[in-house]
Amino acid sequence: MSATEIRAVVVDDEPLTRERVSRFLESVPEIRLVAEADSGGEAVRTIRREDPDLVFLDIQLQDRDGFDVIRQVGAERMPPVVFVTAYDEYALRAFEVGAVDYLLKPFDEERFGTAARQAIERLDLEDSAQRARRLESVMEALEEVGAGGATEGFADRLLVHAQGTIRFVAAESVRWIEAAGNYVRLHTTDGDTHLVRETMSRLEQKLDPDRFVRIHRSAMVNLDHVEEIRHWSSGEYRVDLDDGTELKLTRTYRERILDRVLGK
Repeated sequence: MSATEIRAVVVDDEPLTRERVSRFLESVPEIRLVAEADSGGEAVRTIRREDPDLVFLDIQLQDRDGFDVIRQVGAERMPPVVFVTAYDEYALRAFEVGAVDYLLKPFDEERFGTAARQAIERLDLEDSAQRARRLESVMEALEEVGAGGATEGFADRLLVHAQGTIRFVAAESVRWIEAAGNYVRLHTTDGDTHLVRETMSRLEQKLDPDRFVRIHRSAMVNLDHVEEIRHWSSGEYRVDLDDGTELKLTRTYRERILDRVLGK
């Protein structure tokens, strides 16, 4: 493989990350970017159509995760993978699924170059039959532990894009979260708010349920910052946070938070 051009596909729902990978690939003459995809469904179609030699694959996509992409493409057709992730706990599972390497956002050109070299070496050493056998065995293991999420641990930081920069926000610093369409807005202890491209339901799965609890279809609170739960009127409740924020607790989610806070 080293004597021929390596054809790569980049899969990420963040345009900034796709642009970054594309730019960094310009300094790796052995690898040529042939296509991009911004969703899991598009990734499956693109990989099947382009039959690339290498895929840079975001683990947390809006419509499905990167492991689902591998499963749908099939072990026999899936090329070597460099996983891209904002969450450290996905790294181990990425290696379990046979990834060439993983890139933790935000990554720099030096770290990207290391992953690219790993990919080139893997392509030199492994043929398609070996890769298929390896992926088949690890996909069976993933089915046993349950597909679609990390085997253990929850996200302890969240990736935020703002004004052309990427930063991490510690989960413990988030006071409450509100839905904003296909985004969520984080309200932090320093008084700032941050938009994250994530749905409330998917974010709820990633955060520690012993700390973060849904109180409304459009709101989730960090129990560390809940000061009081007040009985309102007509059976309604209100959640008061330690900064004075007052949020409605709907009937649908009432038992969940009462069980956690009051031990009922």
